[in-house]
Parts: sequence; structure tokens; C-alpha cells
Amino acid sequence: MSKDSNIIFILNDHETYYGHGEMAGGPKIHRPNFKRLAKEGIEFTRAYTVCPLCGPARRTMLTGLFPHTHGEIINDVNHPFENKTYLEKLAEVGYKNYYYGKWHAGPGTAFDHHCEGMSYPAYNNPYTKPEYKEYLKKHGLPNIQVRITHLFQDPDLPYAKDSGLQIGKVYSPNGPGVNEHAAGIMITPKETHEAFFLANLACEKLKELAESGNEHPFHLRVDFWGPHHPYFATQEFLDFYPPETIPEYPNFRVNLNNKPEIYKFDINHPISKNGRLIMPSPLPWSDYQETLALSYAQITLIDKAVGKIIDTLEEFGFVENTLVLWSTDHGDALACHGGHFAKASYMPEEMIHVPLVIRYPNMIPAGQKNDKLVSNLDFAPTFLNAAGTSFSKTVQGKSLLPLCSENDVEWREDLMCETNGCFINYLGRALLKDRYKYVWNYKDMDELYDLKEDPYELINLIHDEKFFDIIEDMKIRLNKWREETGDTLTKIKIMKIRRKKIKDGIDEHMTPIF
Repeated sequence: MSKDSNIIFILNDHETYYGHGEMAGGPKIHRPNFKRLAKEGIEFTRAYTVCPLCGPARRTMLTGLFPHTHGEIINDVNHPFENKTYLEKLAEVGYKNYYYGKWHAGPGTAFDHHCEGMSYPAYNNPYTKPEYKEYLKKHGLPNIQVRITHLFQDPDLPYAKDSGLQIGKVYSPNGPGVNEHAAGIMITPKETHEAFFLANLACEKLKELAESGNEHPFHLRVDFWGPHHPYFATQEFLDFYPPETIPEYPNFRVNLNNKPEIYKFDINHPISKNGRLIMPSPLPWSDYQETLALSYAQITLIDKAVGKIIDTLEEFGFVENTLVLWSTDHGDALACHGGHFAKASYMPEEMIHVPLVIRYPNMIPAGQKNDKLVSNLDFAPTFLNAAGTSFSKTVQGKSLLPLCSENDVEWREDLMCETNGCFINYLGRALLKDRYKYVWNYKDMDELYDLKEDPYELINLIHDEKFFDIIEDMKIRLNKWREETGDTLTKIKIMKIRRKKIKDGIDEHMTPIF
């Protein structure tokens, strides 16, 4: 590959691969710009996250290493960077790095890794930042305002009361992180959404690079906060998704008797009590329909914002020598497996199957679909491959470019994903192979699903003797992944990290379930 190739990395946050209800006959999610890139490049239909949690997955995308290797095994551990990121490697070969948006990958910000742009520590909130205020002033826009329609956190909590976060009231995100468990309709223009703000920063930089002559190859990365909740969008995008057209999600009313205990954990209001999911859900399906509609609408809003970046690439002649990769860090559990709102430590397809498209003219033939098992573990090696370089040390991901442009490429037959807990102490590992998925859950029930016959994972086959040979094969394959990647995490290590977080005042509501 050429070291003169530019690289654009677009990263959504917390987006399901196929859309809740879409496979069951519900409305298709409108993503014209995602489909545009797929038509002009390649779409990977079996892409997975390495871990269904922001911090671990985001560090993986920087390093090409599993969370159990790079150390950021759960959110906000802030494990030090012990390995170079692809950002450092790109800088070493002459790239200029521009980063706009969410960080949440460990200590510091993107500025600590040879980047310019906009980056703040941890999760954070773009709507409270001076760059956003300057953007509003420049474009004559008001501060974002949203009329809250649904609230999945206790309205009597001090934060909810202090912030004005109440159903029916107008709200502007004002907390330390824009991650409210809520949904609402924006009453300000779509341009007040963080996605358009970040897209504008990216477009301004592209224009500046074009007008300055662009002497160095560049890498430009945009990390949106959405479509992670809160699900905020304007009526323009909500009109695509009449709530009544969203059919009940096939695993919404399951009893979870054939699932590990982790599926029954939840901390959202009013769907849980004492850390357990209330079953059946105390909310009617119509509440989920309205929330899902806003979730879909925010995906479409972000797609529209990314379209501005794609158009700007074309306007300034950057298309032919620029690789564009667009994906998400992990999926979304909204309405699945008994009526959850947010993710926890389970690993259903809703949480680990992610969208992925790459466009790279003259290098990748257009209009491809690829069903190989790939992962965001592979992103960093792919970027470096496009730049004509690689990590100095061996990493666990592989460049995707050979899959994009060559026939009969030898590729992995199976893939591992991991969870190390989210609000509770937990260890789990998933192994994907052709149509089957096996999940090992520490001190809990294991899982086996036939994804071809049972895409919603309704039937756990782990105790079906007809599948014992398949289960044994999957266990052997999973153990091979763990051995080859040094996956020797123990309960003791997890507990030490958890205790430190609790001592430091982080995630004080975490519950051990070992």
C-alpha cells in the first residue's frame, strides 16, 4: 500500500448491526450514506466487536490488541498505555493526525497520541464545550434543546432532579457525560446535534487541508457520541419510523430460563428492581416502540451528518487516494432479551455484531459483500497497512485489506469476543464459527446458538446432546484463542480492579455476582 494514502475513520457509538425488529419485518433503518460507501467499496456482514463495552473496544481499536492484553478491560480503569497506538505509528511515517469527538479509551486524550482537533478525557459531554459554543455562534444556532419523551433512570435521583431531566420537559444536556438513559425529540435544528457539530469540524479541516496544498498524508478520525443513548433526534428523522410500524422484538417477552443469570441483571428504571430485570416488563411494547423509533432516528441523523464529510471529500478531490472506514464500537441491547434498555455483561448478537464498511478506490473493487469473521481488533492493522507500515511488535488483529482486494485469502475460521464485566463482576468469552456461537460464562450457564436457524438466540442448545460434538469443538477453539492471546484473567485480578474503582468513587453501584 502507499504511504501517501489518506485515512478517514468514522466511528459511531453503541449501534446494533441489523436494527431491532428489522429482521422481523420492521422498518429498515435509513442509512443512505453508509450504503453509498458500501456500494463504492465493501461491506462486512459478519463484523464483531472485540468487547461490548466502550473503553475496552476503543483501546483495542487503537492498538490491535484484546482488552485482556492491553489492560483497559472495563470502562474507566485508565490502565496506562503500554503499547504504541496506530496513531503514533502513523505519525512516525509522516502522517498528520486529526481527531474529533469522544475519547473514552483510557487515560488522557487523543492529544497525547500525536493528534490535533477536539478531544476531552473519559466519556465527557460535547454540548458543554467552548468549541460547541463557538460553532453555535458562528452558524447562528441555539443551544440544543430536547423535549424528553421517555426516561429510563429514576426521576427522583438527585442528578435527574438537578438537571431538569423529566418526561415532558425541555432539556439541554448539562452533565459530565452525555449518556442519559432517556429519549426525546429535538426542538432545535438538527445542526445543533453533536453529530453535525463534529462533522462540521471535520469538513472545515478537510477544506483547510485542500487549500493549504496538503503536503503530508493525513488521518482524520471522527468519534460520535451517538447513536448511544440518550436517543435524541429531530422530527425530520423520526418521521421515517412511525412507532406503530415496529413489530414486537422476537426475544422481548422471553422468560430467560435457559439463559445465564447475567441476562437478568439491569439497573434501569422502571424496568428493574434491586439490580434485577422485572419480567415481564412493566412497560408496554408501545413505550419500546417509541424509544426504538428515536434510536433509529438518531442513527439516520448521524448518517446524514457523515454524508457531509463524504461530500467534502469529493468536493476537494480526496476520494481516490483516501481509505474510509466506518463502523461502531459495539452494539445496543435496547428491547432485547426480556426488555432491557442498555448493555450489561451479556453477549447476544445485539451487543456484539456491528456494521462495517470500507471504501478505498483503486485498491478495493466496488460493490462487495464479505461474510468472513472480522473484528474491530483488525482496524489498527488495516490503517497501518494502508499507510505502508505496521506495528513493530506482534498484535492480535489482522489487516482487512487483503480480504478486500484478493481472492482466496487465507483467513480465520473462528473469532473470539470477550466481556470482563459492566457494572458487575463478570467474565465471559464468546466464540463465533460459521453458523454457531458458543459463550463461556464463568461460574454460570454456558450458551450455544445456531444463528442460521435462530438469529434472535431464543433457544440455548448447550444441554442438547445432539450438539455435544459441536460444543466440544467450540470449546477447543475458544481455548486455543485464549492460550494464543495470553488470556489468563482471573477473578482476583478483576476484583482488584473493581475494588480500586469503588475506592476511587467510580461505579459505586457495582454488584459482584461470582
